[in-house]
Formats: sequence, C-alpha cells, structure tokens
Amino acid sequence: MAAEPRKPPLQFFFRLRRALGGRAGWGGLALQVLFVAALAWISYEIVANAQGNLETQHVASGFGFMSQTAGFGVSQTLIPYSETDSYTRVFLVGLLNTLLVAVVGIVFATIIGFMVALGRLSPNWLISRISGGYVELVRNLPLLFQILFWYLAVLGTLPSPRQSISIFDSVFLSNRGLIVPKPIGQEGLVALTVAIVAAIIGCLLLRSYSRRALFQSGRVVVVWPYVSGLLIGVPLVAMLIFGAPFTFEMPVLKGFNFAGGARVTPEFVALAVALSTYTAAFIAEVVRAGILSIHKGQMEAGASLGLSRGSTLRLIVVPQAMRVILPPLTNQYLNLTKNSSLAVGIGYPDLFSVFAGTTLSQTGQAIEIIAITMGVYLLISLVTSAIMSLYGWRISRSMGG
Repeated sequence: MAAEPRKPPLQFFFRLRRALGGRAGWGGLALQVLFVAALAWISYEIVANAQGNLETQHVASGFGFMSQTAGFGVSQTLIPYSETDSYTRVFLVGLLNTLLVAVVGIVFATIIGFMVALGRLSPNWLISRISGGYVELVRNLPLLFQILFWYLAVLGTLPSPRQSISIFDSVFLSNRGLIVPKPIGQEGLVALTVAIVAAIIGCLLLRSYSRRALFQSGRVVVVWPYVSGLLIGVPLVAMLIFGAPFTFEMPVLKGFNFAGGARVTPEFVALAVALSTYTAAFIAEVVRAGILSIHKGQMEAGASLGLSRGSTLRLIVVPQAMRVILPPLTNQYLNLTKNSSLAVGIGYPDLFSVFAGTTLSQTGQAIEIIAITMGVYLLISLVTSAIMSLYGWRISRSMGG
C-alpha cells in the first residue's frame, strides 16, 4: 500500500528542518535554536547592565548631547569650526579629516605599490633588489613606529618658523608644517572648473579611441599631443576669456608663527606618508602576485606584436591581472582607512581622536559615541567595497567575463 503523501504544511516544515539542521537533522536544529536563545539572553543582559550603570552614574542615554557646545578647538578643519560649535560639528570635522587622509593615502599607496611591484619584476637587477628591500623592510616594521618616525625623527627636526626653509619667499617649511599661499576664488573659477572637466572628458574619449583603434586594426594612434593641448589649452582659453580664477593670500611671518596662507600640518603629512608607504608595500606584493598569475606567453605575444615591455604590461597583462588583484587590493584599502585611527598617537584630529576620544571623555556617552564611530567605519568600508566591486564588474564585462 502506497504511503500517504505529506500535506503541504508538513512538506514545508520538513524542508525548513533540512535547511536549518542540515545532516544533523533535529539535533542540529535544536542546537541552533539554543544558540540563538543564548545569544538573545546575553544581548539582553548586556543592554540591561549598561542601562543600570548609566542610571547609577546619572548619565542620560540618547543622542541629545550632539547639540551641546563642544568647548574645545581642533587644529585642522576642512569646514569652518569654532569652540562654540556643537558636538555634531566636531563629528563632521573629524569625519572629513579621516576621509581626507584615507583618500590621499589610498591614491599614493596605489601609485607607490604599482611602481614597486613593477620594480620587483624588472629585469634590472638593482631596481629589483631595491624594490624587494623596500617591501621587506616596510612590511616588517610596526605602523605606529613608522608614523612616529616620520613625525618625530623627520618632521620634528625641521627648523622653527623664524628659521624656516623658504622657497621664493612664498612657501615656508618648518616644524609647524608647510605654509603655502592660500588661493581665494574669483568669478572665473566656475568657468575654469567647467573647462578642466571638459578637457578631462575629451582626453578620456581620445584614450578610448586610441585603444579601440589598436585592438581592432592594430593601428597605433599617438594622442599625447592632443591630450596636452586639451589639458593646457582649454583651461588657458577659459582664463583669458573669464579672467583669473583666483588670487593668492601670501603667508607672512608675525612673531613666532605665520599669518595668512594655508598650512599643511606636520601631523597630516606624517600620517599620510606613513599610511601610504606602509600600505604600498602590501599592495606591491598583491600586484606582483596578480601579474605573475598571468601566463608568460602573454608577454611573449606582446613582444611578437612589436609592443614594448611597458605597453605589453599596460595593455595586455595588467588588465587581465586586475581580476586577481582587486579583491586583496580592496582589503588593503579598508586596512588603510581603519589604520588611520592611529592618528591619535601624534595628535592628528581624525574621527577617532576628536569624537571617540575628546568628545567621549567630556560627555561620558560611551555607548552612543562608540556606536556612531563603529557605524561610520562600517559605512566607509561598505562604500569602498561597493565601489571596488563595481570597478571589478566593469573589468569583467569589458574582458568578456
């Protein structure tokens, strides 16, 4: 006698058991239920304990403190800020400083990393050994040590403002930082910006045309004279028509420091240089491994077509290697952004220093501030990963993957 078929609700139940319990069956399902229950209980105890401690210390929970007056200054700000501003303004100042050093570090780390990787693969014995020595030395020194080295041993030994190194009496280098003329925008700035954007778009179109001509017909189109003309000529014409885009406020030595101009703080320089050089050593190995993953026959094929070694790498090998390079390269970008929190060691006012440090010590709102800081770093990491994933998808699509 044939077995009676299970009813649809029972089929769904057994499918759910197999999906959650796996091969362990009911035992696996029971263990997972117990684990979730234990996790919920531990979370509840942590929250209840935190609320009890806050009530005991008479600390009000919530985010109302963000509108209170900060009452402390910040040495470097990308937006207007004063001591009378709120903690929300402090948060924005710290976030922008973190993003600034992260973006600058990522750009320079990528450039240095690719150059060192190509140097390690160079047939030149000296360049290869110097690049290898750089990687081995920098990767095996703690990052905090390198930050302190650049800040104390390099920038800290510069002369005082009165004895600063002067370049044409306009640029001054001292232990207070690099002082340069400050540009002040004029009416022609908008026209110049539009002209530069148009010139860049034109250069990208020329590059696309030259690559298409090379791959479709093998014809080499020399575009650098046209690119130079666009990048120089179009902005120059805009300035001649609409006038100067900006004027300069010159720095002047007054007392023991400079007044006027724009200052690049030594804390920012030390942090940016250390993050760039340290991460570049890891990126160099990532790029080298990606290039070595491509069969050497690709280099030989490029040479047989009459391409130089540099052209073969740029047009054939590196585009294929990017599929292998991108995932670990993204990880290095994320590490650089998170490592920027070591800025607290030299007093650079990043998000961790001024918000999770000074603001937390003044307000005592540890849970809220740590939660906000964690959320911001998580959001930055997710956005970076999304951008790199989109770039990887474009590469795969262009290569027919």
